[in-house]
Amino acid sequence: MKKIAKNKLLFIGSIIFVSLVVLVMVGPLLVSWNPNSVDASNRLMWPSGAHLLGTDEYGRDLLARVLQGGRISLLLGTVVMIVAVTLGTVIGLYSAYYERVGNVLMRVIDGIMAIPGLLLAIALMSAFGGSIYNLMIILSIVYIPSTARLVRSSALDVINEPFVGAIQLIGASDTRVIWKHLFPNIIPSLAVQATFVYAGAILGESTLSFLGAGIPAPAPSWGNIIQGGRTVIFSQYYIVLFPSIAVLLAVISLHLLGEGLRDALDPKQLESEEA
Repeated sequence: MKKIAKNKLLFIGSIIFVSLVVLVMVGPLLVSWNPNSVDASNRLMWPSGAHLLGTDEYGRDLLARVLQGGRISLLLGTVVMIVAVTLGTVIGLYSAYYERVGNVLMRVIDGIMAIPGLLLAIALMSAFGGSIYNLMIILSIVYIPSTARLVRSSALDVINEPFVGAIQLIGASDTRVIWKHLFPNIIPSLAVQATFVYAGAILGESTLSFLGAGIPAPAPSWGNIIQGGRTVIFSQYYIVLFPSIAVLLAVISLHLLGEGLRDALDPKQLESEEA
């Protein structure tokens, strides 16, 4: 833990991300404006004392919408990360341990990964309709294959270690080998992948909502706030600027967390430091 605390990338990423989470969780409680309250007489107002971030094309308070949209975007990223990492881990571990099953599963995953993730998400959203629940499921489907492939690759490296053969010789069950010995050894790479999936889910939601295939209005999310301000971007650029900064901070902080975890949990680096 001391080594992790000394990691600058991990520290900076944690500070930014935790601050962002606290802001979007506590902020809406402190803002008096309703994020969906329309006020045509105050539409497209620049930031002022009455509206700190201004108002959008319908007169809705932009600060309230960015904070509430942050809740939705971060919640979506959390759910996608949990689902994709959980299912990807199960698929990856069992496909690594059972070679025949793994060969079949990997071919299916190769077929899914052959389709660009954004195009696959747009196609599925068009087929099933726009809602936050559909978006969670579809983005999870997009990120499960890459997670499963990473887990399988890491697990195959561990399976080739002598201790795994020794455990099998003394009669350990397959379940015990997979979850007691393979799984703990892939946690470092899995933790890094989880941060990248989280960042990818937030960015994916923003992209899909901007294209009109994400979370439907009037529910705010960072993506559809940006999408709503695109028509007045040259005259009221602040509508696009503030949610874009929020997306940027979230994605950068998560990537810093991932890079920091990669350095902090790298077994070779830990061994060299201990030596």
